[in-house]
Amino acid sequence: MRMLITGAAGFIGSNYVRKLLTGAYPRHTDTHVTALDKLTYAGNPANLAAVADHPRLTFVTGDITDTHLLAALVPGHDAIINFAAETHVDRSITNAAAFLHTNTTGTQTLLDAALTARVPRFLQVSTDEVYGSITTGSWTEDHPLQPNSPYAASKAAGDLIARAYARTHRMNITITRCGNNYGPHQYPEKIIPLFITNLLDHQPVPLYGTGHNIRDWIHVDDHCRAIHLTLEKGAPGETYNIGGGTELTNRELTNRLLHACDADPRLVHHVPDRPGHDHRYSLDDTKLRRLGYTPTTDFTTGLAATVDLSLIHI
Repeated sequence: MRMLITGAAGFIGSNYVRKLLTGAYPRHTDTHVTALDKLTYAGNPANLAAVADHPRLTFVTGDITDTHLLAALVPGHDAIINFAAETHVDRSITNAAAFLHTNTTGTQTLLDAALTARVPRFLQVSTDEVYGSITTGSWTEDHPLQPNSPYAASKAAGDLIARAYARTHRMNITITRCGNNYGPHQYPEKIIPLFITNLLDHQPVPLYGTGHNIRDWIHVDDHCRAIHLTLEKGAPGETYNIGGGTELTNRELTNRLLHACDADPRLVHHVPDRPGHDHRYSLDDTKLRRLGYTPTTDFTTGLAATVDLSLIHI
């Protein structure tokens, strides 16, 4: 089997590639991986250092909006997993065009290449942010898309394009939507790696507003296992939510990080809230659990391991 993994040097994509090539998914011990990444600020070749010389890995530097590159690269693959994305909400507020270019146009360009090459399987990796914000309860996959940031809107548009290609061209496409990820090799613009990095260096950390916004947290290993399960067992044309099972306010998360880093609470500085800041995300992942999914990394354990790894690199 040959798989094309886009965004393969990013936080989540690189985790999937490393796991795939080191035997975490037993049915794919002979799978060849083509890793495609543009290597922007968040794409780091060091994330793939552990498998850089693996005989079943081919790394290609390139952009998923490059039609000529994709025309040459995509044919011959049995599956594509599209991790490639601009993901930082704050950056999307000041530069929405970059997010539309990668998350929307890039998805469409990749789908066109897959359609032309008749790739049998396509998995679009998305986010819970496409649903907007929910006060009580949890989103199921049929909830209306109501994105509130340019980032979320660009991902929602990519999802809708993927859905349209599945229906129009009868392509075997599935979509996954996940909550907030954490774990090793995450670029320090997200709250957990940013706070760990700063707190261990005795530097201040910014907490938006009152800190009462609620997020569902999942370890990147669990997210990647869920993606692989969806690739193997997901039904064509379907969407699957991936939950982590740990909902925390940002204030609660900050307190856990202060404790884990043995840091002074006075390092927490409240800053003006983000424009259009969603209050709460919560996913109902019953549909995926019917396929056999369950998260296995306890948040307390996973967070401690993430902090410990950061300490090693100081």
